[in-house]
Amino acid sequence: MRFVPFELERWQSTWEHRVRFNLSESGVHPLSIQELLGLAGASALPLLEVRLGYSQSNGTDLLRGRIAALYPGVSPDQILVTSGSSEANFCACWRLIEPGDKVAVMLPNYLQTWGLAQNFGAQVLGFPLRPERQWEPTAEEIRTAIAPGTKLVVVTNPHNPTGHVLTDEMRRLILERSAEVGAWLLADEVYQGAELDGRTTPSFWGGYERMIVVNGLSKAYGLPGLRIGWIVAPPAFSAEAWARHDYTTIGPAGASDHLAAVALEPRVREKLLDRTRRILKTNYPVLEAWLQRFGDTFTWNPPQAGAICLVKYRQAISALELVEKVRAEHSVLLVPGEHFGLPNHIRFGYGEELHHFQEALAETERGLKRVFAD
Repeated sequence: MRFVPFELERWQSTWEHRVRFNLSESGVHPLSIQELLGLAGASALPLLEVRLGYSQSNGTDLLRGRIAALYPGVSPDQILVTSGSSEANFCACWRLIEPGDKVAVMLPNYLQTWGLAQNFGAQVLGFPLRPERQWEPTAEEIRTAIAPGTKLVVVTNPHNPTGHVLTDEMRRLILERSAEVGAWLLADEVYQGAELDGRTTPSFWGGYERMIVVNGLSKAYGLPGLRIGWIVAPPAFSAEAWARHDYTTIGPAGASDHLAAVALEPRVREKLLDRTRRILKTNYPVLEAWLQRFGDTFTWNPPQAGAICLVKYRQAISALELVEKVRAEHSVLLVPGEHFGLPNHIRFGYGEELHHFQEALAETERGLKRVFAD
């Protein structure tokens, strides 16, 4: 069976620590441990007393309880804590997908589940988000993609790479169509809480019995280095996903579990999300004004959530070639649209500290103008 590589993750992991300016990241500037504890008003002593043995493999009772409290009617037994939301997606797909299954995936997208489904032997059909509809899909294309016999439907909301948030009507339609054909619905909600207008995106949870929600602390919380994600699912599914988890990372690191529980204490959680939204509301106008300086070179739909902006450019050069030139000659890392199946697009991350972000944009401008002039 042909293996589908995850090109975006390989691009980022190869270069993100070797460039001066990283505009490939989709989350906000991460906090240090000291900053997290300071924001929480918590002592470092309990962290220093965490024993470096195996932690509870599905997440400690305290952490799972705090995650469960975010979803109405959910018990801690329905929560599986994973090493980031990427492992949560992996365990869910491993549990569900068998060779020959049909999987419907929202496209463009962060292509992890798209690649996993193919690597597990599934037939993958996309339903497109339409730029002329501000990245909203059409009802007809949803019904066509989620055909009878579909095993799994995958959505990302808020969305990567566009920053779009589905309307209530479209969210209901996806739920209803999934139920109509009997498919499982996997909703990756890792950008929930990173909305520019401050209104939290409603979760898909609670609308359907075959529902799986994946989330984590990497994007909206500014804590990617903790590598803490989670699955919310019916009890039997969570137990079966935990059985797969026994074959992967076994369990989260004890220090990460402790700090995640600190972050998800309700008062601290609100402070973290407020910080994220302040960064986005400060930085996006800077990016927008910068893009406008290029005249008609760029077109884009303003993002509603996430520290990401997907931009189309009119020049004929491939995005793969463009971002490689900017990286090699100006030490700025961008994400080419080809990593989302979108030629002639670039994804900009704008969650950095403002002064560093402004420096990065200035260097990016020098690089793009040089490439576009060639």
